[in-house]
Amino acid sequence: MTLAVAYVIEQCWHAVPGGTAGSALGVARALVQRDDVSLVGVSARHREPPADPWRPPMPVRQLPLPRLALYESWHTLRRPRVERATGPVDVIHATGMAIPPRTAPLVVTVHDLAFVHHPEHATRVGQRFFRRSLELTLRDADLVLCPSETTRRDCLDHGFAAERVRVVPWGVDLPPAEADEDEHAAATRALVADQGLEPGRYVLWVGTIEPRKNLAAVADAFARLDRRDLTLAIVGPQGWNEDLPAHLAPIESRVRVLGFVPKPVLDALYAHAVAFCYPSLMEGFGMPVLEAMAAGAAVVTSKGTATEEVLGGCGLAVDPRDADAIADALAALVDDAELRARFASSARARAATFTWELAAERTLDAYRSVAP
Repeated sequence: MTLAVAYVIEQCWHAVPGGTAGSALGVARALVQRDDVSLVGVSARHREPPADPWRPPMPVRQLPLPRLALYESWHTLRRPRVERATGPVDVIHATGMAIPPRTAPLVVTVHDLAFVHHPEHATRVGQRFFRRSLELTLRDADLVLCPSETTRRDCLDHGFAAERVRVVPWGVDLPPAEADEDEHAAATRALVADQGLEPGRYVLWVGTIEPRKNLAAVADAFARLDRRDLTLAIVGPQGWNEDLPAHLAPIESRVRVLGFVPKPVLDALYAHAVAFCYPSLMEGFGMPVLEAMAAGAAVVTSKGTATEEVLGGCGLAVDPRDADAIADALAALVDDAELRARFASSARARAATFTWELAAERTLDAYRSVAP
């Protein structure tokens, strides 16, 4: 039997699509390769498709309302039905926080509950949206998918029954392994140089610039590291509620702010960083950590979070609120080539176990368990 699934993918049109869009697209690309499931994307009304990196791999049917009106209507009036765009379906999958009415068995992906733990990081409108999303998910979802055990436990702590929650880790596309002198390595070093960086002489941070990502602590730790021969490279879109120039002022001459970069450039930056530093305060998964591991980077991330779960001991985990601890971890990697090489090897091997095909298989198992 081929399952028909309405796959809500509106976050691809967000100004900052982020990990929720990236993970939904990764799973979708693996699902559309199968002949036992048929995905139909669901979105609000748009005049244009999303930007190239965020284009869904399946047909997308639009509902008649623009995004903000659709979200408000779904969360207050509980209409319109997704079937108005898709026709009859066996399952509805809300892959983000916008929860459509349950007119067929409903699967919801809860990436994290950061808005509960850090309400100060969201706007008042955002808080209202997220809180309503949580209420509707608790009430209407047949099954909740979480990207990590950390998020699963958080869901249980906030009222979800254990039998309604499953862990479906994200996957990653493994870039080619690099030997020091092969042509691929030479090409990726050239991509790094094009960004104004010297391979092996920079610490890398990747993410959306917003308070939860803890970039202020990264800048503080980098200042304490006091290595004038190193650069801090910052990759990712501007988000919200973060005064980046103020954080970077003490190290301004040693920072490169690159903004969004294409995937081949990002993989090259991961591969040639002396260390990847990502001490986020809270993550549902932490895709940049897995991407860095896949590229063979030595990672510093946050102890006691989902990113430590992803890291699996193949790097250094520290208290994200302790700038001295972050600086000490960076110093350990910068000064010890053997340690870096050991972590690079083990991290890449661990990353290879996180595949989109496995994520898609587990997602399809979830659909089958709730389908009529």
